[in-house]
Amino acid sequence: MDMVMKLGAESPVVIFSKSTCCISHSIETLIRGFGANPKVYELDKISNGKEMEKALIELLGCKSSVPAVFIGEDFIGGSNEIMSLNVRSKLKQLLLKANAIWI
Repeated sequence: MDMVMKLGAESPVVIFSKSTCCISHSIETLIRGFGANPKVYELDKISNGKEMEKALIELLGCKSSVPAVFIGEDFIGGSNEIMSLNVRSKLKQLLLKANAIWI
């Protein structure tokens, strides 16, 4: 869990995903659409990905570990939380506050 939290704080936006997950790709595309350049960790392509996936499942509290999104060093959640923020026009505000984008 500590490794996931440390990596989540490395960049204004960090996304844990899998290369085969279309929802992860959609969330990454949404965030990039605001002009952000997230750091993306594809768990199926890194050596300790399985260990990180277990920590993310614990953090998310559900079966699916990806996508898992950190913005401004804070764990925001998965696709449901990101889409909800976007629908309520709050995602852009979070990205601005984290200095992930500029007006």
